Formats: sequence, C-alpha cells, structure tokens
Amino acid sequence: MKITYYGHSCFAVDTARARLLFDPFITPNPLAEHIDVEAIQADYILISHAHVDHTADAVKLAKQTGATVLANYEIAEWLSRQGVENVHAMNHGGTARFEFGWAKMVSAIHTSSFPDGTYGGNPGGYVVRTDERTFYFSGDTALTMDMQLVAAYGPVDFAVLCIGDTFTMGVDDAIRAAKMVGTETVFGVHYDTFPPIKIDHQQAVDRFAEAGLRLHLSRIGDSFELP
Repeated sequence: MKITYYGHSCFAVDTARARLLFDPFITPNPLAEHIDVEAIQADYILISHAHVDHTADAVKLAKQTGATVLANYEIAEWLSRQGVENVHAMNHGGTARFEFGWAKMVSAIHTSSFPDGTYGGNPGGYVVRTDERTFYFSGDTALTMDMQLVAAYGPVDFAVLCIGDTFTMGVDDAIRAAKMVGTETVFGVHYDTFPPIKIDHQQAVDRFAEAGLRLHLSRIGDSFELP
C-alpha cells in the first residue's frame, strides 16, 4: 500500500484494487504549486467536510478522473449541482462497500460550510478497510472520546491525523487520538499551510517517539510504501 501526500490534508492511498484520494485541496495551496493536478488519478474521492481547504479541487478532479465521490449528504448534493456524476452520499455511522473494501463515516468535531456560506452538513472522518490494511482518517477534528470506537473496526494499521493545532488537534492530542484508536503509526496532515498551523517538525516527531509512536511527515509530492 502506497501513500502519496499532496499537501494540507490531501493524500492518496493506492490499494491493490483502487486509488483513493482524500480532501482534494491542491491548486490554491502555494506549498503544492509543483504538483501537476492534471496528472492525478483517482477511483474514489473521500471528502471529510465542506471547507474550501478540503474541497477546492473536488469538482475538477471528480470530473477529470470519473471517480466516485464519497461525502455526507449535503456535500454530495452540492457536488451533484456542480455537475459531478458519480456521487455516493453517506452520513455518520454509515458504511459504503466498494471494490476496494469498505469505508465507514465516523464522527468529527469541527465546523463545515462552503465558501459562499452554504451549509455543508456535519464534518466527519473515515475508517477504511481494504484487503491489505485498515486505517483511520480523522478529518478536521478536536480530540473526542468517540475515537475509542474506531478501535472496534480494527486493528487499525495506521491513522491519518490532523496535527496543526489552532483549528484542529495539535500534536499532543493527536498522540492521545492514536492511542485511542490503537495504532502506533501516524501520518500527519493539516499543518504548515497557513501561519497559525505551522509546526516544528522535529519536535513533533520526537513527541510521538517519546510516546512510542511513529509520525510520518512527508514532503508534498512524496510517496512511501507502508511496510
């Protein structure tokens, strides 16, 4: 299984059966200006909430790739109005089954609206199970006791957690979240894009290591294979 980081909270997971792309925000991100969006491929796009820093390229990439987009009902309806044809609406607690396995939408504590103020439904995260791995994407969220429920769908091989603080969990709460979901491997997202969420990379990695956890902080555009 390969993970590719496209900046902010956007990343792709290549499974044996499909390529999954999460929270596409690339073209407005100056840190990702070297990414060729036209070259990105996806079979499925999973969206956690409506904020522009998670949806900016959703319509373009959905049309470009023909991917099926998973999102809550309100976002799915909004995407349909933008001409996206392959949309799978879901909501918290629901599970969608596809060729790669399944994805379950779980709770997140955050806000959710489109740039024009349109209601974007409640934010969420995903537990994804494939033939190879089970992983958790927190989406933008505070630390919440509901994360303990994620372990019931595990074992969780890795978690993709927001770590930038200010608008979401910071490093210390992400460490607590990793322990709640029962994983030792974390892929950090939602950091450095804006001044309020800039972090000290080495300090973050060290804090996770002190807790017996491994934090991956990838350069934008880089890929790595999970062992």
